[in-house]
Amino acid sequence: MSGPPQVTRISQGALTLRGTPAVPGIAAAPAVRPAPRLRPDLRSEPVAESDRASEREAFLAATAAVADRLRERATHASGAAAEVLSANAAMAADRGWLGVAEISIAAGSPAAAAAIAATDQFAEVFTKLGGLMAERVTDLRDVCDRVVAELAGAPEPGIPTPQRPSILLADDLAPADTAGLDPNLIVGLATSRGGPTSHTAIIARQLGIPCVVAIAGLDDVPAGVQVLIDGSAGSVAVGPDPETAARAVAEYRRRESRTAAWTGPGATSDGHPVEILVNVQDAAGARAARSHPAEGIGLFRTELCFLDHESEPSVAEQADIYRDVFDVYAGSKVVIRTLDAGSDKPLRFADHPDEANPALGVRGIRIAARDSGILDRQLDAIASAAADRIPTPWVMAPMISTAAEAKSFAAAVRARGLVPGVMIEVPAAALLAEAILEHVDFLSIGTNDLAQYTMAADRMSAELAALTDPWQPAVLALVARTATAGTSAGKPVGVCGEAAADPLLACVLAGFGIRSLSAAGAAVAAVGAALSEVTLDDCRRAAAAVLATSDPERARAAARAALDPVGR
Repeated sequence: MSGPPQVTRISQGALTLRGTPAVPGIAAAPAVRPAPRLRPDLRSEPVAESDRASEREAFLAATAAVADRLRERATHASGAAAEVLSANAAMAADRGWLGVAEISIAAGSPAAAAAIAATDQFAEVFTKLGGLMAERVTDLRDVCDRVVAELAGAPEPGIPTPQRPSILLADDLAPADTAGLDPNLIVGLATSRGGPTSHTAIIARQLGIPCVVAIAGLDDVPAGVQVLIDGSAGSVAVGPDPETAARAVAEYRRRESRTAAWTGPGATSDGHPVEILVNVQDAAGARAARSHPAEGIGLFRTELCFLDHESEPSVAEQADIYRDVFDVYAGSKVVIRTLDAGSDKPLRFADHPDEANPALGVRGIRIAARDSGILDRQLDAIASAAADRIPTPWVMAPMISTAAEAKSFAAAVRARGLVPGVMIEVPAAALLAEAILEHVDFLSIGTNDLAQYTMAADRMSAELAALTDPWQPAVLALVARTATAGTSAGKPVGVCGEAAADPLLACVLAGFGIRSLSAAGAAVAAVGAALSEVTLDDCRRAAAAVLATSDPERARAAARAALDPVGR
């Protein structure tokens, strides 16, 4: 671990706050902050017994209105933003949360107080569970705040719309708020909490907004002050010298112009091919991704088909959804991931067990061990949607831990005429990559979960954000090991985690032997342009230099030095 974020004074009257890099980019603008959340007086008198039924009705009407608005926003979003908004809509209608609040209302609590008390109760449970469940606390409190505002007839809480481009500073953001940001007005995002693979960071990356998280001292920076954010360096300069800030932004824009000119296909400057692919969630996201020069889809997440359903979608319903995505990328490579639910994304229609630690419980492929029908029907739907398509879609399973799981999944996929692969997210799978490759045709490394599980660190913890940095040498050692196994077996290994969106790290991954990189659409051109400016030997030197380091900061510095001795 590289230690806690630092505060460095860079000149009289100016200082630089340091955090964890999340989304590359440089911007200078005045700071804005979210509007304060409505906080009702919880000391009010109990509701008269004769009024409690109407109080309950008002509460349920408010939660239904919030859920409907979130669902509506989800229909106009794509990718991770759509997933988060749909999940939050489901949370607003969660029977458990509603039930606890209704019990309080029946005992005389006002609806707003009951909502807050129920939220506090669930937040305490989620926090104790840790991992991905703890990540849901911010989402749950955001839903509660929206319900409280609805009950009070107040405007829905959220981010102000600035009159000019601004940099948003916050303790943390609810993903529902991040999903609604306008990247033309919010040109930078900095938070004092969160991690580089939190939902907020992932959505910021999808929107192309420079982002730094886990910044010590950020809460003391007032709105209105001029700041300079550098998402690659993980810094926020408060009150920078105007000329210094202008030069930094101008140089970044020059690099962006070179990036904008890149049209693919992915390759190093000496012609070594590295596929540059895009992550999508649905057909709307796939259509939006077409504006970027990706060569195909490297990760088609299918959770959105399931998470907001009371009952399992039929094979025909699923096939229609998959077919719509395949049609957008007709004739191109498409890698589809089977359902990754469980933990923080429970299915309403599945029999999820009560677990002491859901983040390490029944998730992804493990659901099939309890109910193989869900996976079988999904594979049937994928096969139906993929009928007669060239090239044949590739299908991969999440949360594979053993060679036996890979063998069983591969047999089911091949039986339907599809190409089988698995995700490497569990350290055990990386260590057993050779054995797993005996059964499947490709591997795809999900660096978000691989970092979380390798470092035993909750990706939402600001205190542990340095541990979930994708530049952690221990994580990169497992990535390198997996890539080497693929090279030896003559089978492709790709990366579809957030690490693939970092242009500098992309060069290192190519040096490991990674054959494809899949990222949010906004990151595609920057990754492709970075690779086009270096040779394969440059990448290999950078990869070797990174593996010789022992912390993320030194790893980044080693990569920069290897790729450009004068420090590009």
